[in-house]
Amino acid sequence: MRLSVVIVSWNTRDLLRQCLDCLKQEVGCDVASGNCQVFVVDNNSHDGSAQMVKADHAWVKLIANDANLGFAKANNQAIKLTNSEYVLLLNPDTEVEPGAIKTLLQFIEPRPECGVVAPQLLNSDGSVQRSCREFPTFAGMCYELIGLTKLFPKNETFGRYKMLDWNHDDERQVDQPEGACLLIRRSLLDQVGLLDEGYFMLFEEVDWCYRVKRAGWQIWFTPTARVKHHYGQSIKQVKTKMILSSHRGLFRFWQKHYQGNRWYLSGIAYLGLMTLAYLRIFAYQLKAMSEVRSQA
Repeated sequence: MRLSVVIVSWNTRDLLRQCLDCLKQEVGCDVASGNCQVFVVDNNSHDGSAQMVKADHAWVKLIANDANLGFAKANNQAIKLTNSEYVLLLNPDTEVEPGAIKTLLQFIEPRPECGVVAPQLLNSDGSVQRSCREFPTFAGMCYELIGLTKLFPKNETFGRYKMLDWNHDDERQVDQPEGACLLIRRSLLDQVGLLDEGYFMLFEEVDWCYRVKRAGWQIWFTPTARVKHHYGQSIKQVKTKMILSSHRGLFRFWQKHYQGNRWYLSGIAYLGLMTLAYLRIFAYQLKAMSEVRSQA
């Protein structure tokens, strides 16, 4: 089998339906011929997502979990069932544009050193989504977490982590593209392994891309394939929990890859990150309350 597509869903029924409708146009014939398979792993949605897949998309292999297992573990569930040459990780809040998957396959196949390729992501209004990052450094994440990146987006130092000096309009090697759509070579998975299930949500793809690059593989971005991404629809439903999950994920990443023998900094790093997390939650709640009052 040439391609397996893995989609992890949590309470995004209507977007998931759109995603699968677009995907069927792209790979429906390959599914029918046995050259492609599509998995949807539903993390115990309560909006009828699993029922919709059963009723409207019988061509999809559905895994309906009894609990929300998180993004990494749910992806791994399906990947373990695949034996295809390539695996495409796809978010449910995406719409694959015509020819995008074919273009990604045509890009990666003649480049044996390329283990992962990501498309250009578009916002809901069709504008380009800045979807690639450098690996997080301590200084870069401090600028991001305390808001300097937003305040001074054109500053080379503050904007470096988010690559704000680049319009995402040319092919290049990158550190970590957004996990919304990633085409992965099977031999890379065999060497590097699956996503780290110690991450519940956020930073799991950063950790995995870091391991990919350390193993000597290339990660590419190409604007010749385009995918619309209605950003963060699951995350928005539980914003405060995702802020905490993001900071915990960053701490786990730091411990795994950057801490080294500086074990004595763990407590300070964790305390600092969680303090910033609760400050972000407080600011978010204040903003939400202000919006409610303005609408009253």
